[in-house]
Amino acid sequence: MCAILVVLLSFASAATSQSVRRVARIGILCAPACKVPFSEAFSDELQKIGWVEGTTITIERKDPDYHLDQLPALAADLVRSKPDLIVAFTPYAARAAKNATPDVPIVIILVADPVSMGLASSLAHPGGNLTGVATMDRIDFGGKFLGILREVLPQAKRVAVFLNTSNEMHRLVFPETPTAAAKLGFELDVIDLHEAGEVPRAIAAAKTRGAEALDIFSDPIFGFPSNRVPDLALQAGLPSISFDPDFARAGGLISYGPDFPALARIGAHYVDRILRGAKTAELPIEQPTKYLLVINLKTAKSLGIEIPAHLLARADEVIE
Repeated sequence: MCAILVVLLSFASAATSQSVRRVARIGILCAPACKVPFSEAFSDELQKIGWVEGTTITIERKDPDYHLDQLPALAADLVRSKPDLIVAFTPYAARAAKNATPDVPIVIILVADPVSMGLASSLAHPGGNLTGVATMDRIDFGGKFLGILREVLPQAKRVAVFLNTSNEMHRLVFPETPTAAAKLGFELDVIDLHEAGEVPRAIAAAKTRGAEALDIFSDPIFGFPSNRVPDLALQAGLPSISFDPDFARAGGLISYGPDFPALARIGAHYVDRILRGAKTAELPIEQPTKYLLVINLKTAKSLGIEIPAHLLARADEVIE
């Protein structure tokens, strides 16, 4: 009887130990904020594949609430809490997380080019402690992007480019843009912005200097709230194009870029694989295989622009 009791207690102890081990701990470093659609898609997918917050996983979120200068300190706080891994949304958070630790596994989500940023050795073999989901195929992306604008505005000459050189990815990606623009016959008016409050004056200045369209690089100061830049551009009578599909949905003329929530869901599967024992350095960084072309026909009509039929046929989404 005593022997049976000992065996039963051993099984119970082992089961309890396994149960404890199954409760993983992850930290999430958000930028610009945690309550955004792609973050919600990530959490939803994580739950669908079995990681239920409060039951099989605990999550500590660090939210800078648009104060991106706080990210290094927030990343350091996460590292001190000793999570099983850190999820970093967008280039700002990815840089802060990578600078904070060479050891804790990091899953990046929505970082255009982690190799050019020096976060990974290569897409196929990241090395180190970081892997995840990129958002851009750098092969002539600027040409494809501006090429769409040229199809819509065959006579346009001058395009104002809004970027934020505080964003590391903007500094890396922009140098390709002038060459692509020259091939398509565009002159560029480059406007470097660092605060959301600068946007209204910048749009007015672009219009005064003869811009016929706006090329908006994807960045928190341009993207939140999502309708601010599209509304201001429309008021100025300027067609606008950007990388984030939500830009056109919010009133911009066109967007051409990846499905951010879908990529965030892929990121949840990276978390799952690492928590189940996969080595971060050996997990290839995934790139989008498809970009969404979203055209806001309502905005086009307001601007008096006729979208070519062949472009409408190519669109993944047309807003009327």
